[in-house]
Amino acid sequence: MTLRTLTHTVLLAALALSSTSCAAFKKKKKSSSGSDSDFVQGTPLGGSDMASGGGGGGGGGGGNLGSPLPDRSEGSSFTSSGVDRHRFAPVHFGYDSYTVGGAEQSKVGAVAAALKGSSSSLIIAGFTDERGTAEYNRGLGERRAQAVRQSLIEKGVSAGQIQTVSFGSEMAVDSASNDNAWAKNRRAEFGVGK
Repeated sequence: MTLRTLTHTVLLAALALSSTSCAAFKKKKKSSSGSDSDFVQGTPLGGSDMASGGGGGGGGGGGNLGSPLPDRSEGSSFTSSGVDRHRFAPVHFGYDSYTVGGAEQSKVGAVAAALKGSSSSLIIAGFTDERGTAEYNRGLGERRAQAVRQSLIEKGVSAGQIQTVSFGSEMAVDSASNDNAWAKNRRAEFGVGK
């Protein structure tokens, strides 16, 4: 075999490998789209992916945080004028945690007491501080919202009334970069449908 034949053989093999890798990438990319859920920068907000335990698991409590989510209500948005975001105090979390602490359970209890027997809908929005990647923070915000949702369900609120969304580090309460600001931003807020 001559050097020229060997060079051509190596180039053809490399070309064949690169074209099959590109085809596999395109197929994989196509199959991940096509959902009709709400997304922020490619990450699902609430919906069936989180309800089934897929994605957003993380440490501590596993990926499945309880009851399946209801279908997202048409026109419901945490930031819309039809949602009262100031009725209840936010629930705060420790660093890199989605555990609803003992001191925060009374806030969840107040929300549960107001919603039991009511037909009002509730959107729980999870937030993080600025540290971490955007993708990680959206996932952590979702786990925080899901943990609060599960706590409300355990306190007697109907699962069908509650939706969740994550804003990650967006919509910070305090834009400073220090421990005090970060503690304020690690939260879940309640939006009650008017």
